Amino acid sequence: MMMKKVSLILFLIGIAFSASAQKERKLVREGNDLYDKQDFEKAEVEYRKALDKKTDSYEAAFNLGDALFKQKKFDEALKQFSDLAEKEMDKQRLGELYHNIGNTLLSMQKTEESIEAYKESLRNRPNAPETKYNLEYARRRQQQQQQQQNQDQNQDQNKDQNKDQQKDQDKGKNEDQQKDQQDQNKDQQDQNKDQQDKNQKDQDKNQQNKDQQQQNQQPQQQPGKISKEDAQRLLEALQNDEKKVQEKVQKEKVQQQKAKKQKIEKDW
Repeated sequence: MMMKKVSLILFLIGIAFSASAQKERKLVREGNDLYDKQDFEKAEVEYRKALDKKTDSYEAAFNLGDALFKQKKFDEALKQFSDLAEKEMDKQRLGELYHNIGNTLLSMQKTEESIEAYKESLRNRPNAPETKYNLEYARRRQQQQQQQQNQDQNQDQNKDQNKDQQKDQDKGKNEDQQKDQQDQNKDQQDQNKDQQDKNQKDQDKNQQNKDQQQQNQQPQQQPGKISKEDAQRLLEALQNDEKKVQEKVQKEKVQQQKAKKQKIEKDW
């Protein structure tokens, strides 16, 4: 809840205050005008000037928190409202402060903390309809967040399960692929061995055919006939044998003549 109206009312009844207070009120009014024009940054400046004039100005401090909130400076706004709530004793003001603290926390996505702030606001202002509405809204958001969180967890679990199943499937698939590859390799080795055996048999058969062809190509000698070379060699052998026989005969004649001559000499 904004405090612009409160500060204007206080200004009207506090006209007899000191000149410093009058300057603080004027700066608050200027800040409120800028706030209404949605020039929140300049409104912030005027509220801070007002606090320089009067450091304990509740209106300037409260509206400064609102200006910070509108600029989405949530951390600074939360600190501004919280500092005021720590030293405030008035229940109405506490209710307003905790209402704005709840709004700030809700904008910061701190839903659970905002719920507690709204509850504290209602403890001080039990009949505030806007706070009741915001509390209910925060509770519904909390339920939605919890449902979303559960859904995300289930999705993560399903994703992990799917990953595990996929891993198992991939593992089984890889094992099957490896087995198939091993079987293929074995079949290929057997085929290679069979081909090698076949090639060796073909080589042996080709060699046999080659040997047979060579044998067929050699000239066959007919029975009872000899080649010219063999006949020449046989003739030379016969001539050598005849020469030896003649030499032997000649030698025997010489020996006989010597023996006969020796016998004649003895008779004499």
